[in-house]
This record gives sequence, structure tokens and C-alpha cells, in this order.
Amino acid sequence: MPSESTPLLQTVPVAEQHQRYPHRSLRRYCTIALACIPIVTLVVILVLIGIGARGDVLGNGDDDAVLLALTKGGLPHKSWPASQGLSYAELKDILRDTPDPMKAREWSQYYASGPHLCGKNLSQAEWTRDLWEEFGVKHSEIVTYDLYLNYPVDSGLALLEDGKVVFKATLEEDVLPEDPTTGLEDRIPTFHGYSASGDVTAQYVFCNYGMYDDYEELEKAGVDLKGKIALVKYGGIFRGLKIKGAEEKGMVGVIMYDDPGDDGEFTEEHGFKPYPHGPARNPSSLQRGSVSYLSVAPGDPTTQGYPSKPGVPRQSVEGKIPSVPSLPISYAEALPLLKALNGHGPNASSFPSSWHNGGLGYKGVEYSVGPSPESSTVHLMNEQEYVITPAWNVIGVINGSIPDEVILIGNHRDAWIAGGAGDPNSGSAALNEIIRSFGKALEKGWRPQRTIVFASWDGEEYGLLGSTEWVEEYLPWLSDAAIAYVNVDVGAVSPNLRTSAAPVLNKALYDITSSVQSPNQTTKGQTVRDLWDGLIFTMGSGSDYTAFQDFAGISCIDIGYSAQGPADPVYHYHSNYDSFYWMDNFGDPGFLYHTSIAQVAGLLVAKLVEEPVISFNATDYAFSLERYLNSLKETVPKEDAPRNFFGALDAAIEAFQRVSVAFDHTASKLIDLASSKKPGNRAELYRSIRSLNTKYKLLERQFLHAPGLDSRSWFKHVVFAPGLWTGYAGATYPGLVEAVADKNETAIRKWAEIIEGAVHRATDLLIPQ
Repeated sequence: MPSESTPLLQTVPVAEQHQRYPHRSLRRYCTIALACIPIVTLVVILVLIGIGARGDVLGNGDDDAVLLALTKGGLPHKSWPASQGLSYAELKDILRDTPDPMKAREWSQYYASGPHLCGKNLSQAEWTRDLWEEFGVKHSEIVTYDLYLNYPVDSGLALLEDGKVVFKATLEEDVLPEDPTTGLEDRIPTFHGYSASGDVTAQYVFCNYGMYDDYEELEKAGVDLKGKIALVKYGGIFRGLKIKGAEEKGMVGVIMYDDPGDDGEFTEEHGFKPYPHGPARNPSSLQRGSVSYLSVAPGDPTTQGYPSKPGVPRQSVEGKIPSVPSLPISYAEALPLLKALNGHGPNASSFPSSWHNGGLGYKGVEYSVGPSPESSTVHLMNEQEYVITPAWNVIGVINGSIPDEVILIGNHRDAWIAGGAGDPNSGSAALNEIIRSFGKALEKGWRPQRTIVFASWDGEEYGLLGSTEWVEEYLPWLSDAAIAYVNVDVGAVSPNLRTSAAPVLNKALYDITSSVQSPNQTTKGQTVRDLWDGLIFTMGSGSDYTAFQDFAGISCIDIGYSAQGPADPVYHYHSNYDSFYWMDNFGDPGFLYHTSIAQVAGLLVAKLVEEPVISFNATDYAFSLERYLNSLKETVPKEDAPRNFFGALDAAIEAFQRVSVAFDHTASKLIDLASSKKPGNRAELYRSIRSLNTKYKLLERQFLHAPGLDSRSWFKHVVFAPGLWTGYAGATYPGLVEAVADKNETAIRKWAEIIEGAVHRATDLLIPQ
């Protein structure tokens, strides 16, 4: 049965309140007698265990450890520090050996066989829950939220000359006989999540990637943007911010397309055939996606900061989603618009180098920016229906022996298209294999040291909806219990591993990837680590770790074979061609990388769950803080550098470094004791390790600032947040970065002090009391 220490997810009935017992004298005597019983019992137990029990080696007493001493002899289970029911080595063998390529292929084929847009995938949620229960995760439930979002009604795009239509876009992707899902009658129309309804006709301008600097460059070149429609390439920043920048410049609509100039080696220009006959981009592919202002307000924009449950008050969406219409189109249907700009306005070649990589020159595109002549306009029509609709997370729990130490792992289930074999369901297939592997261990008698929570999120694609609402609902429990969240979104669309992580997890990731054989055995015995470049990016946004890291202060890692190399088949992101057929033939034939990511992520969870000392490293965090600050200093104007805004922060980081080195050294000694054949007094050792683990668990929380960032208060973390004008990519010291960018000396000093205070809190946490 679910316990109050798990987030499962049911209404707890509360008994009716009755009047107090009326006989006061009798009540008083009964109360005295009843109160004496536990007092006497406690005295007896204290005598038995010794009132003078010593604290742990860090100098901290632990009330929870004392409670355990009263009930379980001071240990979470009899075999601690060894694993329970199976040895740790046996558990790892199961997690390596169980994931199966054909099983992963089976799960992929199921998820990618039909539409599963947010709020329209209850059958998949129920299927997922039932599968997990079949695997042995008996505590699996569906958690529902009422989300505010949009569905497409109608749209249109046409190029006009003197008011007459000369080109009308189909806004459709080609149906391919080889790829069954591309021809489904119920396939999802072309649209942007959270796009604004509108009907506009205007001149248009080619605005490169639609980054804020691109709009600024155009204005510097004398290009009038006001009242125009922006034609922009995908890439560089989150798509919603392309619209935000256009809005701020007075533009009235945005059209987005994927340019093959960003596709690397496999292009038609280089002689490669397009999908389905080759690895190049299909010219009709188009990228759906959310255009919410993700770096300002993740989650349901009408319930920012609290969960979207039935009947809750709803906030205004102003400033959180666009107010001008937008549409995605294919590069095949962008060609007439781009060609119509030839010879009008400056050429992209006269702008900075980031403008120079267009890949349609061989098709007759000159990449003139415009504006288009007054006689040449675009008619953009977008009609959306906004609703409040249920959406469904699936949550599964395996309760551990230490109930307030919890590891979470999740993947989202919803997709913009009928397929979604890469995003997200390569991760969904891998997550199922991870759970199946843990289920095999449960069958053999294993019980985890710490609690594991599995999550299949809904609504990630619209703006991290399901995960954000869940974190907002369970924040008190998560703040007390959560150690780390492992995110697997795009599990396998290439042979190249990509990771981002809180620095405390770096060493654990290097260790695990060194223990898993790579699917690529060009050199016999080479591991995932051998073929990975070892780059670990900072935490940004764009996937379900965001609420855990940036709102709740829980250390996170995001991992998957998702880094597209220049020689990889083009991945048709958010397109109908992200299909099972593409995955089976181009993305991961044989599903070996699906299996590999299941092994890597499963072993990482096991490492965090089973090892007596949590596999964190505070020193990596401390020295990362110095690296982030040095990088920021390089952006401070030279005339301001002598003012030394950051002297006190430098000193605080240096102190944190000294303390973290000593703290990790203590952790190493405890690891040695726990792994020795004669660990001594196990109850005392457990108290020491538990106290140390609690500090590791709470370390990330010290970097939360309750009021949040100045311009986006939902983001509470002072070290990590998505860049305000990037959306995906992480910004370090975001409050400080934005203050420096604004040349606001008051804000610089303010944020330097706030961050300094957070570093001092982290330092104080790690100092033995």
C-alpha cells in the first residue's frame, strides 16, 4: 500500500470530527494514565540503548537515526551496508543483461503507432501503468491535471502579388508509402503549441534565426521591422523566443522553417537522397512545437507556481505566450517566399557570420533579407481553440528501506505527431526496459536501499506541463526527500551521447559510462565512456528536469544518444518523419542504442539508490562555481573591471572549495569503512553516513532564492536557469548575467550578494557542527 512517505497519489479519507468526551474528570485521569505508558516505555528503551549514545563522526546528532535505533537496531535493514536480497554486483548484472533490443523495438512500435498529443493519450497512459505493474511496480498510478492549452482549428499561408495568390502553402508533409504513420487519417495538423490566433497580411523580412541579436542587426542595417511578418530559420534558440523578439520589435506574425544548411553532411546538395530513400531531410518535413515563453514561465501558464487542479484560480497568460500568430512550414514551401526576396534589401552575406550558412543557394535562394516590396505580401491565418483539458502522468514507486531518500527517473510520453519514435519514445522504450530490469531484480528478492520513483510525463511538449505541475504539487515532499532526478527524453536518435548535469553528478556519470559496453565495438571492449567526448553541459531547459532543478533545487541529469553529428542521418525533429520506420531504418537499426541508454540510466539510478554514501561530489560543484564566475567576468566591460564587483563572492567560493574538499574526503573515508569486511559499529556508521547523505541531498537547495529571478520569479536557482533569450541553453548565474547585460550596477551588486549568501549557506551546510 502507498505510505505517506511516497507521492502516491490518492485521496486520503478523513474521519468525521465528533464532540469531545463530556466527562472532564474521567477524561483527565485517563489522559494522565495514558501519557505515563509511553514515558515509561521510552525510559526503558533509552536505558537499553544507552542514554549517552555518541553522535556521528561529523559531529551531528540525527533524530531520524535515533528513531531507527528505537525500532530497527539503528539500521535501515539487517544486511546494511550491503544491498538487501541481492548483492549490488548481482543487481548491476541484471541491469546490464536484461534490456533487450527487441523489447525496446516492441515498446517503440507501440508508442509510435498513432497520435499521442497532450490531453489525448489516456489509453497510452493506462497501457503504460498496466505494463509497469506487470513488471512488478505494483504502486503505479495515473495522476491527472487540468491543463490550459490549444488545439488547431484552421490555418493558411499564401504569397500574394498585388493582392493575388501566386503561391499557397499546403502546410502538409508528404504521405510516404514506405512509412505507414505518415498517412494516418488522424495525423496531427501543422501548428504551434500556445500559438496565437490571428489573420494578418503584410510584407515580410528574412530574419535569419530570429534571435534577438538578429533583429538588432536588421535594425542597424536600416531594415524596418514594424508591421512586418518575420520569416526565420529554426535553430539557435527556443522557437517561442523567436516570436517574443519579433513581437518586441513590432512585427505581426512569424513563419519558421528548417534550413538544410544546418543538416551537416547528409543533404541533397551533397548528393544524398532524401528520406525515405536516403539520409537527407525530406523537403516537405516541418517542425511543430511549443512557442510558449519557456524561459519565463514553464508549466501551465495559467497556474504558475501551483498545480493545475480542478477549480483552481487561473492567471492571465499575458507575457507568457505569444500574442501574434505563427506557423511552421517546410523548406520546400519556404522556397517561394525566400526566392521572392531575391534582390530586395541587404544580403545575408553583409551580416555577421552566423547569417552565412543557408543551404538553399543551389535552389536559387540568394538570402536577401527584404523587406519584400509593397506589392509582395504574405497572408498568414492561424485559428486555435484554447481549452482546459485533463492530462495524465503515470507515476510508479518502489519503496526503499530509507523512505526519505528518493531517486526519480522520468521521460515524457506525449508527442506532436503520430510517431515520435525519437522524441520522446526512444526514451519511453528505454524507461520501460529500465523498469523491466528492476522488476527482474524484485522477482529475485531485491529490495532497494532508497525509494525509486518512475514517471511517464504528459504535456512536456507544450511547455513541460506534466512534470512542472507534479513538482509544484509535491514540492514539500520532494524538498524533504528527493536526492536526484534522472531525465531520459530523446533516448536514441544517433550514436552520440549528450548529457547535461548538476556538477555533483559528474563523477557518477563518468563512472557509469565506463562500466557499460558501447554498441559500437570497432575496438573490442570499448565502453560508452571511450566513445563519448566527456562533455557535460550545464542545466538549461527544454525538458522535464527543469522544475526539479530550477524550482525545487534537486540535482538533475539529462542523458541520451541525441547529439546529431555532421555525418548522422538527418533527424526529422517534431515531424511526421520522426516515425518508427525512420527509427528502424535510419535512427537506431537494431535498437542497440535504445538498449545502451537503458543500461546506462538504469545503472546510474542503481548507483544512486544502492551505494551507502550517495554518489555525489561537492568539490566538483565548488570548482564549477569558480569557472562559471571567471567566464562571467570576461563579459564585464573593461572600464568596470577595476571596480571588482565580485571580490566577496570570490572569497565565498574559495571557502566553499576548501570545505567541500574536506567534506568529500570524509565521504571517501566513510565509503572505505562501509566497503570493508569489518565496518565496526554498523549503527554508528549508519548514523554518520546518513548525516553526510542528508547534507549531499540538501546541497542543491542552498542555491535557491525564494523571490526568484528579477524578470521571471518562477526560476528560483541562482546558479542555473535557461538563458532568458535562449530558452534551451543553460545560463550560469542568470540573475548576475542579466544584470551585467543590462549594465545595471545596482542589480550586479544585488545579485553578487544574493549568490554570495547562497554559497555561504552551502559552506555552512557542509561544515561539521
